[in-house]
Amino acid sequence: MSGEIEAAGELATGALLGRAVEPGAGEGHGEGHGLCLNCGTALIGSHCHNCGQAGHVHRSLHAIGHDILHGVFHFEGKFWRTLPMLAWRPGELTKRYIAGERARFVSPMAIFLFSVFAMFAVFSWVGISAPTEFNGSNLKPVAAIDYAKKDAREKLEKAQKKLATAKDEDDKQRYRERITDAQNDLAGLDKAAKSLAEGNLDVTTSEAHTGWHALDHGIEKWQKNPALMLYKLQSASYKFSWLLIPLSLPFLWSLFFWKRQYKLYDHTIFIIYSISFMSLFYIVVAIAAAIGLRSGPLGMVAVLVPFIHITRQLKQAYDIGWFSAFMRAWVLTFFISWILVLFVLILVALGMFG
Repeated sequence: MSGEIEAAGELATGALLGRAVEPGAGEGHGEGHGLCLNCGTALIGSHCHNCGQAGHVHRSLHAIGHDILHGVFHFEGKFWRTLPMLAWRPGELTKRYIAGERARFVSPMAIFLFSVFAMFAVFSWVGISAPTEFNGSNLKPVAAIDYAKKDAREKLEKAQKKLATAKDEDDKQRYRERITDAQNDLAGLDKAAKSLAEGNLDVTTSEAHTGWHALDHGIEKWQKNPALMLYKLQSASYKFSWLLIPLSLPFLWSLFFWKRQYKLYDHTIFIIYSISFMSLFYIVVAIAAAIGLRSGPLGMVAVLVPFIHITRQLKQAYDIGWFSAFMRAWVLTFFISWILVLFVLILVALGMFG
């Protein structure tokens, strides 16, 4: 009996070696068996144990769609495992990734790049952008004038309605004056819009004399065409959003510098996941504002949710109590204002000298 088992084993081994050296008919064509089409390793299971490529290679339009979804969203489970934890248990997500549990989740940099790209795309879609538009080689702030005209029309309509229902003569006179003011504002704005369209807007600037030629030249550019420089600033904020990571690192490190078990790498992962959540959260806020939700409650949510999220992430990631996390979140919120100021100053410098 044992001889038969040994013979069967030798036969199976010989067959496996033979298939590894010379694949049979139909193998090597993406059928999920035989050799890996990427590196030539003999397949054991559905994926190559050497390079990780799937044994079955799809050749269809459906596969192209799947690749797009997978590339953008990590659709094969990772995105949907990462997103809920990023929203509700960000500190646990941070700890688990740092500890080495990484195959289950989207990597911090991948979700950071996706969230920042998505945020700027949504902001552009809902109209949160620099109030400018191109006209030939000039960039003009027509959106700001349109906004002011809309406000003036609303004031005019409101005053006209009030005048129609007013009974007291003093009230009527007051509403007549408001109607006249709104009409004058509209006339002035129409004139400004016409000047912009014709390119006849007269912009007077004062010369800067700081003694630093490059800086003076940059200030002059901002004075002559603030709309163009604002557009450049907005574009640079997307391109250089990664600067928020090294800018934030020293501030977060200062909150835990005496705890030697936490390395700079750990703080960096915390920062990346935190910024990613903020980007995704403000996408939701922007869409909510675009569909007409009330600005008062929405503004309160936009302020409170980030603070609560930072507090939870601090508590979970650094194993500290609620009070300690709360106090550190207050300090970190103060630091964030400085980080944003530094970030804007760097972008302004890039806009001046670029």
